[in-house]
Amino acid sequence: MNTLSKIVIPIFVVFVIFYGFKKKINIYDSFLNGAKEGLMISFNIFPSIIAMVFAINIFLDSNFVYEVLAFFKPILQMFNIPLEIMPMAILRPISGTATLAIMNDIFIKYGPDSYIGRLASVLQGCTDTTIYVLALYFSSIGIKKIRYSLGVGLFADLVGITVGFLITMLFF
Repeated sequence: MNTLSKIVIPIFVVFVIFYGFKKKINIYDSFLNGAKEGLMISFNIFPSIIAMVFAINIFLDSNFVYEVLAFFKPILQMFNIPLEIMPMAILRPISGTATLAIMNDIFIKYGPDSYIGRLASVLQGCTDTTIYVLALYFSSIGIKKIRYSLGVGLFADLVGITVGFLITMLFF
């Protein structure tokens, strides 16, 4: 298997070169145009990524989330939802890295096999970083109107988080 993995990429590159020759395409110019286009996309999405990372760090470091969620503690206790998991559930549609950091803190504090550790694992896998994906991909191709995509994506995240809570309560 190791030998196969070492020869797949060179075989693919040789195939692309021969295919380009057969179709009479200037392969080098096409490669340069693709590299320029990729670089321009990187420059276009870079401000969006920096703004997202900056906003999330401010949001997490201010402890604002924990202060607001303390108000909902009695309701969460009724449904056996730990308060410590809620920042992860709230931030999951925004940033996967932030939720990985929260999950790591939960693993260190409670252990990965605890109820809250398993709940964190399920939440990490049952939703996607909707706002990050919309900001990154839509800004890279110039789409400005994301209203319906944002609504559907956040609704899917809400359903995923809710089902994640239910599945964890049923099985763990």
